[in-house]
Amino acid sequence: MSENVESQSAAPEQDVLLDVRHLTKRFAAETNFFGRATSYVQAVDDVSFQIRRGEAFGLVGESGCGKTTVGKMLVNLLAPTSGTIIFDGHDLTAMKRSERKRYCKDIQLIFQDPYASLNPRMRIGDIIAEPIITNNILPKDQVESRVDELLECVGLANYMRNRYPHEFSGGQRQRVGIARALAVNPKLIVCDEPVSALDVSIQAQVLNLLDDLKERFGLTYLFIAHGLNVVKHVSDRVGVMYLGKMMEIAPKKSLYADPLSPYTQALLSAIPSVDPAAKRERIILEGDVPSPIDPPAGCRFAGRCFAKVEGCDEVMPPLSEVKPDHCVACHRFDAGGPGAAVA
Repeated sequence: MSENVESQSAAPEQDVLLDVRHLTKRFAAETNFFGRATSYVQAVDDVSFQIRRGEAFGLVGESGCGKTTVGKMLVNLLAPTSGTIIFDGHDLTAMKRSERKRYCKDIQLIFQDPYASLNPRMRIGDIIAEPIITNNILPKDQVESRVDELLECVGLANYMRNRYPHEFSGGQRQRVGIARALAVNPKLIVCDEPVSALDVSIQAQVLNLLDDLKERFGLTYLFIAHGLNVVKHVSDRVGVMYLGKMMEIAPKKSLYADPLSPYTQALLSAIPSVDPAAKRERIILEGDVPSPIDPPAGCRFAGRCFAKVEGCDEVMPPLSEVKPDHCVACHRFDAGGPGAAVA
């Protein structure tokens, strides 16, 4: 068994667009009289994964697991406490601030709240045109036609360019946000729960749009979401986080057909089924999520796990490849075999 996600050798180096290694982010929780931190929130703790060119990588987990913090570090909204972000062969974490800015247009973000992320005083045509002008993507006389093209790409009519965000529905506003992200021809788009604030009836439309745009422009996604049911329709591979740690990474088919981590199994059991004849045993987790200020010494999930083995409370298992391209952090696989089967 190879240790850590750096060993995801199934992807040749030239096919890896983003390589995240041992990424960690701590926030000060309490300070003393002199303003120095005395305790920290471990938001992201030693997370590693890769995203290959042209794929959609889903990142899922409960609220507070650190998935959004990972996305914000990738787009330079937060600075990592430690770790490395290698994007397209360049180490972003080793760059000076001025040098890092040059890569900002290559990694764009689609925000969770489509209303709060748009300036209410700007027309949507100006909102989409702003990044094009700021980054000198096109001459000024070509910007207007590019805005019309982007509106058409996301399913909006060009006459809507003179409207303000409050004149649109939630789904339409999110389409504007997608058009703005596409405006600078990015290589990677971080989708931070882009459908969680939308009606269920609209979510499928936006997911289908993102999937179509990926195929049309050869985009690469980091798709952040709460539930595995959402990322199933978009992602090629999926990573599962819990309390700042990566618990499992696998291709979509492998993860949904044979989840190895007990936490992933619990998440999958919570997905509602539209088929009343389908029998799925619901896994009810007991206990509370540990505090990120004082996380347990062993496996982060040990206190709620229904398949604990010896050592779970003592040492955090490494993320190891136990099947081709399928990595899991679980002591049941430390011996190199599948361990005890989990129902």
